[in-house]
Parts: sequence; structure tokens; C-alpha cells
Amino acid sequence: EVDLLIRTGGEHRISNFILWQLSYAELYFTEVLFPEFTLSHFEEALLYFGQQERRHGKTSEQLG
Repeated sequence: EVDLLIRTGGEHRISNFILWQLSYAELYFTEVLFPEFTLSHFEEALLYFGQQERRHGKTSEQLG
């Protein structure tokens, strides 16, 4: 299962790419092109991911 999809190059689309697997994934978009995507960019994406409320289709109230 995919938890985080990182999309580089400034594109904000996924173009039918593993749509079913991305149903509960967090999507992270960056302007940085892939060849220049460094460890610090990856860490930034992980920080973003860590700040998200993972509900897997539920509401915040249902998580209780």
C-alpha cells in the first residue's frame, strides 16, 4: 500500500498512475525536478507527511 506519493517537476496530476493504490495516500507535490531531488527534499516531504492526519476514509470525529 502506498502511504506517500511524491510528485516532482511541478506537475499536479497523477495520470492514471496506480489510482487504486493511491486511494488513501498522501500526495506531495514539489517544483524540484527528479534529478535534483535530494535527501533534504525527501526529508521535507516526510515532515509534510508526518503532519497529516491519517484518517483512511474516516472523519476526524470517527477516529475519536
